[in-house]
Amino acid sequence: MNKAMQSIWDMKLIVSAYCRVSTDADDQINSLESQIKYYTDIINSCPNWTLGRVYYDEGISGTSIKKREEFTELIEDALSGKIEFILTKEVSRFARNTVDTLVYTRLLKAKGIGVFFALDNINTLDTDGEFRLTIMASIAQEESRKTSERVKWGHTRRMEAGVVFGHDLLGYSIKDGRITVKPEEAEIVRMLFDKYLEGEGTYVLARMLRNMGAKSRHSTSWAASTVAKLLRNEKYIGHLRQRKTVVTDYLTHHRKYNRDLESTVFIENNHEAIIDQDTWDKVQAELARRSNSKKLKNRQTNRYWCSGKMVCGECGKSFRRSSKTNPNVKDYRCYANSAYGRKKIVEATGQEIGCDNVALNDVALAHCIREAINFIKLNKPQLLDDCLTEIKLTQAAAEKIDTGQLETKITEISSLKSKAIDLVLRGLISDEDLKTQTRYYEAEIDKIVAQITTAKRNNNALEHQQNDIKKFTEELNKILQCDGDDTELYKEILDKFIIFSSKTLIVYLLHMPFGLKFKYKMTGKRNTYRALTLSMEVVPHYKDEPVIKSEIASNSPDTTLIAEDTDLPA
Repeated sequence: MNKAMQSIWDMKLIVSAYCRVSTDADDQINSLESQIKYYTDIINSCPNWTLGRVYYDEGISGTSIKKREEFTELIEDALSGKIEFILTKEVSRFARNTVDTLVYTRLLKAKGIGVFFALDNINTLDTDGEFRLTIMASIAQEESRKTSERVKWGHTRRMEAGVVFGHDLLGYSIKDGRITVKPEEAEIVRMLFDKYLEGEGTYVLARMLRNMGAKSRHSTSWAASTVAKLLRNEKYIGHLRQRKTVVTDYLTHHRKYNRDLESTVFIENNHEAIIDQDTWDKVQAELARRSNSKKLKNRQTNRYWCSGKMVCGECGKSFRRSSKTNPNVKDYRCYANSAYGRKKIVEATGQEIGCDNVALNDVALAHCIREAINFIKLNKPQLLDDCLTEIKLTQAAAEKIDTGQLETKITEISSLKSKAIDLVLRGLISDEDLKTQTRYYEAEIDKIVAQITTAKRNNNALEHQQNDIKKFTEELNKILQCDGDDTELYKEILDKFIIFSSKTLIVYLLHMPFGLKFKYKMTGKRNTYRALTLSMEVVPHYKDEPVIKSEIASNSPDTTLIAEDTDLPA
């Protein structure tokens, strides 16, 4: 052991060890047991050390710590004071991700906890420990990348040879790279295809499978989406398409559906089919027809200018078109009220359902947005003045900072750092001089990185603010051009309606820094059905910090309006 390690050896410490193997193979398990015994013996043999615990993960890749439960527990125990020093075999056992390695060793070092990598002879408490650790961690990460590419290449060649990867699915068994039919389950698959052609939907078919007790590949029960995937699976006509999903990052093992990310491997007539080609073609055509029908239905639900923009102020649910309409108006009702009626408690579960909000119609909605537009037109001068004031304040407060020069400085310092290492190798400066220079260069780089981070954050904030101001002026001009009942324009400028009971609602227009709260009354019948404003007031925006801080609410004499109409009560 080196000198720094010897001083650690002489200190009274609670010491733990971390071991890991990447597969469940017998030889790997034997290796794990040997590692555990080795570190237990080492810690127990030192009179100044107290054995904390030996942590280990088995059969888990080292490229990410997300699924390494023992590793996570090790870090938590160390940070909570249960461990004072950690032993491990090598950097590649600790983590093959350079970022993870440095993040966790720095986190531990900040608490005075060191990590000793035995084979690499690195103690993170040494002054040059992090420098050496960075090099070894980078090597380990590069090795993981090469291993990932080799494995992927090998899988591709085996796929092209017809070897099947994956799990059993309804109707088929996959074992040793071969796919074979399960006769009993094959009958269920044929039944599903036939029933779908007879008109049954995927939801009904999923319920049938649940009632039959058919086993799903996943732990969850059958769902409509699962049945839809089954009906589209080309394995049922004997074809094999593999690499439908791909790992996009060898470090995180994040997997995505392969939508033209990589080429798939497709083999026709690879195995025994369960479904004949004619039935398959008819089912695919029916799936496409129903899918187009659903898209049309979705378009229909968004055909109204206020669709998707109405929120219940009582329960938070959305308002939807009600089927109870008269020929002259379109009614909308809170989903919770429409589905469950008035608010109540379900005795069996104690769950609260329903809502006390009432229906409203598009006459009231159109009236309130017209009133909001008129209000903005009347207050146009002040709103524009607020906008110009905000622009001046924004320009005076900060200018966009060019971070290019700062980044060039980092490059220059990094170059000096590399040259210092060359000087050591050539024997022109000592190791101690290198350590001193390295600390200086790293401190300078940290300062510049902090400046760049602050500059970028301020630049982004400034850019967002300027964009918001631009959007505000554009939206204001759009509203000023509105004349009469232009529902297409209503759709463009409306942000949200929040609808309360007692004929009260708030209108929020896009990029306006406030909302307008209306109390209204409905009068007339059939063709004379109309809404009248009882009162209106300016209210704060529902978002946290609007850009244009308008003062209309405090200085306008018209923030409360009483409708002049003989139908209204005195």
